[in-house]
Amino acid sequence: MRLVAALVLIPLLLGACANQGLRDIRGTSRGPDEFLVQPVKPLVLPTSYSALPPPTPGQSNLTDRDALAEGIVAFGGTPQSAGGPIPASDGALVQQASRFGVTQGIRQQLAETDAAFRKRKARFTQIKIVPTDRYNQAYRGQALNAASEAARWRRAGARTPSAPPAN
Repeated sequence: MRLVAALVLIPLLLGACANQGLRDIRGTSRGPDEFLVQPVKPLVLPTSYSALPPPTPGQSNLTDRDALAEGIVAFGGTPQSAGGPIPASDGALVQQASRFGVTQGIRQQLAETDAAFRKRKARFTQIKIVPTDRYNQAYRGQALNAASEAARWRRAGARTPSAPPAN
């Protein structure tokens, strides 16, 4: 009986030791992965085949989409402004956003703080019997409950026109 128990428990214990970090996302479907398919622009017949640019192996095609440029256009910007200086039309917005000062290197500082947080939270995530995504459990204390936050602002007398009505 002890041998049977050992044969059952040893694989369970060894399987629980794999540390995948906080994110353990696996596809449960046996079908194709729809995120691997990238939509492209429609093919168009050029006016002149001699006017086409030379092929650049490993680089983008004329039919490839640029997600960054499409996002900039969707938010009302111009793709040419990506990575460049701040346009004069956005000067007032930048001034208002930075009125209390700007912390230099904030992205690097936040990345280091988050990496330390994830390392601390992932310390005991390797002990699990079934595959589990522990990301939401780790960040639960930092999540914002939109309904309770809207109710808090309403109680304080602030107008919340874009929030859904209170039930």
